[in-house]
Amino acid sequence: MKRYMVLSLVLVLSLSLLVPGIALGSSDFRSNLVLYSSMTDNDLNNLVKLFGEKYPNITVEIVNGSAGELTSRINAEKNRPQGDIMWGGLSNSDGHMYSDLFEHWLSDHEDEILPAYKSPNGFYNLSHLSTIVFAVNTELEAELGMNITGYDDLLDPRLAGKIVMPDPNSSSSAWNHVCNIFAAYGNDSPEAWELMEGMLRNKMVISTSSSVAFRAVQAGEYVVGLSYEDGASTLLKSGATNIKLVYPEQGASASAFSVAIIKNAPNMEAAKLMANFLMSAEGQSALGTELGTLRFTNANAVYDTPYLPATSEIYWVDRDIDWLVENKEQILRRWNDIYMRTR
Repeated sequence: MKRYMVLSLVLVLSLSLLVPGIALGSSDFRSNLVLYSSMTDNDLNNLVKLFGEKYPNITVEIVNGSAGELTSRINAEKNRPQGDIMWGGLSNSDGHMYSDLFEHWLSDHEDEILPAYKSPNGFYNLSHLSTIVFAVNTELEAELGMNITGYDDLLDPRLAGKIVMPDPNSSSSAWNHVCNIFAAYGNDSPEAWELMEGMLRNKMVISTSSSVAFRAVQAGEYVVGLSYEDGASTLLKSGATNIKLVYPEQGASASAFSVAIIKNAPNMEAAKLMANFLMSAEGQSALGTELGTLRFTNANAVYDTPYLPATSEIYWVDRDIDWLVENKEQILRRWNDIYMRTR
C-alpha cells in the first residue's frame, strides 16, 4: 500500500512492510522507522521490498527530498527528532559538517568495506558510489548536429539554455559535478573556474531538483543534464531509447554516499537494523542485483550492473577529498558570485 502526501518541501511516502507471502523473520521485533532519503524511487522501492522480506514487522515511512532539504529538516528537528535514518545525499566530501546531527555509530560491517570507502568521520557509513555522468537526449543532440563527449561541448552556443544542472548549494549530485570538475582540471585551477563560468554564461539552467537533470532531459526539455549514474540509468532500465550516459572525456569520478543514523533517533534499534542491512554483503548483493544501476562498497557484495558500463571502460580521475572538505564553503561562495554575475 502506498500513500502520498506533500509535507513541507519534501514528499512523504508511507509504506507498510507487511509483505504478503513473506514469513515472519527470526525475530518478533516490531517497530516503525522513518527514513529520510535523496535516493530515487527505484532505489527506495527495492530497499523497502528487500528490507521488508528480512524484517516484515518494521513499518517504514520515507521522506524524500534533496540533501539540503533533508539536513535542514534534521537540524530543525534536532531537539525532538522525527526521523531515524538518512540514506543518500551525505557525501565523503562533507567532512564533519553534520557531526552534531548524526549518531557517531558505524555498522557491524565496517571491516568489510573497501579500504577507499571506510568511514571518513565515524558517523557516515559509505554504502554506495555516485559517479557523475551527462544525461544526453540523443534525438535533440542529433538535431543540433552534435556528438557530446565532454565538458568543452557544454560551452557550444548551440546548447545555450539547453543544459540543466541542480544547485550545488543544496544538491549533492550538483556538488558531485563541481568536485569532478576540480578532479579533471585541477583544484582551484583557472581552467576549472573558466569552465564553470563558461557553462553559466552559456545560460545553463540551475534547477532545484536532481531528478530534473535526467527526467527533463528524457522529456525533451533539455539536451544535456549534469546528473549521476544511478538516476540517469534508471531511464535506461525503464526502457528509454532517447537517452545516453556520457562520461566526460576529461575524466569522471565518484562521490561515496552514506547511510547515517539521526542523533537520538526515536526508533534507534530499527535504524541500526536498516544501516546494517545496507552495509552488509547480503544487503548490497540483493539490492545491487535488483537495481542494476548502483555500485556498492562492501568488498564481499556480488551483483551485476547491466545498465552501467564496466569500471574498466571509464576514464577515471582522482579527487582530493581532503581539499574538497577544507574548501567547500569558499568554493560555493565563488560559485554563487559567478552565478550572480552571469544571470
